[in-house]
Amino acid sequence: MNSSAVQAQEAISPLDLPLQYRSIRTEINTAIEQVLESQHFTLGPQVEALENEIALFCGRRFGVGVGSGTDALTIALCASDIGPGDEVLLPPFTFIATADCVSALGAVPVFVDIDPATFCIDPDKLEAKVTPRTKAIVPVHLYGHPAEMDRLLALAARHNLRVIEDNAQAIGAKYKGKRTASLGDVGCLSFFPSKNLGGYGDGGMIVTDSSEFAARLRSLRAHGATKKYFSVEQGWNSRLDELQAAILRVKLRHLEEWNEGRRSRAALYDAALSGVDGIAIPRVVSGCEHVFHQYTVRVQKRDQVQKAMRDRGITTMVYYPVPIHLQPIYSGLGHQASDFSESELAAEQVLSLPIYPELSDEQGMRVANALIDAVNA
Repeated sequence: MNSSAVQAQEAISPLDLPLQYRSIRTEINTAIEQVLESQHFTLGPQVEALENEIALFCGRRFGVGVGSGTDALTIALCASDIGPGDEVLLPPFTFIATADCVSALGAVPVFVDIDPATFCIDPDKLEAKVTPRTKAIVPVHLYGHPAEMDRLLALAARHNLRVIEDNAQAIGAKYKGKRTASLGDVGCLSFFPSKNLGGYGDGGMIVTDSSEFAARLRSLRAHGATKKYFSVEQGWNSRLDELQAAILRVKLRHLEEWNEGRRSRAALYDAALSGVDGIAIPRVVSGCEHVFHQYTVRVQKRDQVQKAMRDRGITTMVYYPVPIHLQPIYSGLGHQASDFSESELAAEQVLSLPIYPELSDEQGMRVANALIDAVNA
């Protein structure tokens, strides 16, 4: 394709939030105006309503809104009494927050390699990493695909470990008929704008079935206070805003439809890319419902392929180019390249294609054909 033809085609981005906003503009603006009229901006009726609605959606009894997905993980770990010297098992192929929430509390992230089929923590490799200091497991439902929870939960029960689900990328996904975030002891959500359920700024939530645990979470998000001006332990200032809660309540009403739209876009990609040499499409394990926060393929010469697609006006993303065990922040743990070979290989090969409910069939085929051409170049 010549350069003028490329320029004539509309660019395709990984996500089109302005298009999503235009589709629900009236609902969103009405919700924002209601908050402005109330002049109640933190931990008010919108937050309380969203907490109840998210808990119900996830199949939990309680939700506790916090300032971000990172705060959700940190506060959930703290409320689980994870602290200095404790070890927490988690995958090295995920966003840095999964690990640095552990180390921020003085605990030690202990990495467990991923299953190459799902990009989630490999249950076959968990047992060997358990020590007397191990206190918890943080499975990440990466890209919107559930981790293998049955075996993970069985191991946790044998060793009396807490299971804290990192569900930042998988709201609405199901594992054997149950929502992710409802399977472990506690689930953590992110409402970062790019998520399937994203706000217009940072936000997060923790969901649980324990009233006592929920009460401690509420205390920790407000400076460790059990009542106003009476703090009993070190806490955080991590309150979900009323404006964000109002926006998220509107968007939650559309989430099931949007997730189905993502699955439809994934099916289009599957049909176009299945069987193409040099492209490995995402696998959905039997019994799992993927919500395709990302549609992530594997390719050789990934950076070259990504550049070729960018030259054709298609922006793709790499989640994640450097596994956590090789990040400078964890150099003190002494890990070397090849310690977690599946995570390292994934970091070299993964490429996330544009995917969102509003992506048209024509745009989807442009992306697929551009990928095929790039791989065959």
